Amino acid sequence: MSSSATAPASAPAAQKPSLAGLTRAELLEALRGLGLPERELRMRVSQLWHWIYFRGAGDFFSMLNVSKTLRERLDQNFSLELPEIVEEQVSADGTRKWLLRLAQTSVTDRPAEIECVYIPESDRGTLCVSSQVGCTLNCSFCHTGTQKLVRNLTSREIVGQLMVARRRLGDFPGFERPTDGLVPSGEGVRAVSNIVFMGMGEPLYNLENVENAIEVMSDGDGLSHSKRRITVSTSGVVPQIERLGEECGPMLAISLHAVRDPLRNELVPLNKKYPIAELLQACRDYPGASNARRITFEYVMLKGVNDSPAEARELVRLLKGVPAKINLIPFNPWPGAPYECSDWETIERFSDIVFNAGYASPVRTPRGRDILAACGQLKSETEKLRARARLAVE
Repeated sequence: MSSSATAPASAPAAQKPSLAGLTRAELLEALRGLGLPERELRMRVSQLWHWIYFRGAGDFFSMLNVSKTLRERLDQNFSLELPEIVEEQVSADGTRKWLLRLAQTSVTDRPAEIECVYIPESDRGTLCVSSQVGCTLNCSFCHTGTQKLVRNLTSREIVGQLMVARRRLGDFPGFERPTDGLVPSGEGVRAVSNIVFMGMGEPLYNLENVENAIEVMSDGDGLSHSKRRITVSTSGVVPQIERLGEECGPMLAISLHAVRDPLRNELVPLNKKYPIAELLQACRDYPGASNARRITFEYVMLKGVNDSPAEARELVRLLKGVPAKINLIPFNPWPGAPYECSDWETIERFSDIVFNAGYASPVRTPRGRDILAACGQLKSETEKLRARARLAVE
């Protein structure tokens, strides 16, 4: 990892607000609060933006084109603190799961924790980020849904997950990649090439912060992740789907999982508010959707529940007119789960029906199951420990 000049002693970083993860507008206001002349504010924002988001700087004293006086003032008032890695688990298949502790929002609040997952391939890496602490949707097949919603994440906390991953994976200039051989490498290969909002929480219930985070992530002078490689997955918050497309324009994924309202009401209770017909119309109207920017429909395969050939054919019928691909997800078990994964032959038969109708229907290879990092398995370690403690005294 790159080294930097030794910083003089200062107050603990946790007592100071962090600039890492801020939008350009927020960064400008932070510098304005230091009393910098208006004429130099934008220049200073550009300098800090480069160091924070392009170079991944961990302190102000490595910012050598910023005056020493300003660096000292910045250090006295701010930090570049990121969410703290409390625990890292590495799966046999190379998937990494981080338990991240967030900075306290007040003196009385208990520090919140979230989980973030990195999935490497030979030529790319996907980071699955969370948008809320916990979740409010209570989807019956999802472990995260058994954890109560605590609060929305700020845009800074969402961006912080990406920055933690990029520092840890050596994805900033001068940083070293892990030596375990589980991170893609090679000239021009980024450790994190794709970002998916498929972690804890419903992104469209935290839309403003998600949009601000995506703007920081996609800024070409900093983190520089193309919006075509950023996917927001929703369980179907219909009124916010059009706004997401108009204001931000990432790729869209829909957590569908059923083709009839009665079953989807059970699997995804949000369907009672926004039924399938309304959801699919919102998809047809999604700004920018085309054959080149297809909407992904996620469909978890539950044995004897939603995996029949008739349901495959109905799925094809429902998606007529939607530029779509269908991502079939073998159910990932978790302790106490009420479902089983469909047999492989059943999944293949379902996939063949969808594929023969003209839709791409890849079966997602389960990743990170051995560390509960797979789709639908995320739940913060703190919450799991509290649950075990409650069971122990009941």
